[in-house]
Amino acid sequence: MRRKLAAGNWKMNGKLASLEMLDSLSQSFGDAGCDIAICPPAHLILPAVERCASGAVRIGAQDCHTAEKGAFTGDISAVMLREAGADYVIVGHSERRAAYTETDADVMHKAAAAQTANLIPIVCLGESLAEREAGQALPVIRSQLKHSVPAGSTGATLVVAYEPIWAIGTGKIPTMAQIAEVHAALRQDLKTAFGAAGQDITLLYGGSVKAGNAADIFAISDVDGALVGGASLTAEDFSPIVAALSAA
Repeated sequence: MRRKLAAGNWKMNGKLASLEMLDSLSQSFGDAGCDIAICPPAHLILPAVERCASGAVRIGAQDCHTAEKGAFTGDISAVMLREAGADYVIVGHSERRAAYTETDADVMHKAAAAQTANLIPIVCLGESLAEREAGQALPVIRSQLKHSVPAGSTGATLVVAYEPIWAIGTGKIPTMAQIAEVHAALRQDLKTAFGAAGQDITLLYGGSVKAGNAADIFAISDVDGALVGGASLTAEDFSPIVAALSAA
């Protein structure tokens, strides 16, 4: 049975004082009907883990290197993230695919490194507005899935997040029918690739998720949660999303 997950991506935001919101989440959702994860900048991972000793909120990272160690100035390995206490790591976010020219193969190797280190990779997929308008959304996303996800993945070792690039941080979201179409296609491809295990892999939607639209998004079949950006920075904004997922 696949787990529901509300994951927050803080991107390059947050200071030590920002971690106070974790206290509120832990107190409000100690017995939530879903998993909760916050992925802060790397310098906050260890203090965040220490602050979340109850286990109500789990901590993730925003990227990792493919290698376990080496001469890679400025990078951090999956092994190091795991040692710091992280449980998840986001890989293949569209911002990294674009700004750092990461390919599907790069993402797959990062996801595999994460799994080897006993981290759960959250593998991001998504089409540009031009690809959506050209009718290429499904071919693009399905190709990304095929080439970005490690062989042998299961519901215990992988999360997939569909994030249409044109909806990230813009306030725009696809129609509910468009989200349903993509998630149905991803579920079918996961089952084709991994057999019965593909049914248990958590599928998230990301892209301008907020309190006002969360319940409608979570009512869609095969949407098992969300990868949330700006709305995850405060307990006030993130808590209603968690509550909507818990109730879904």
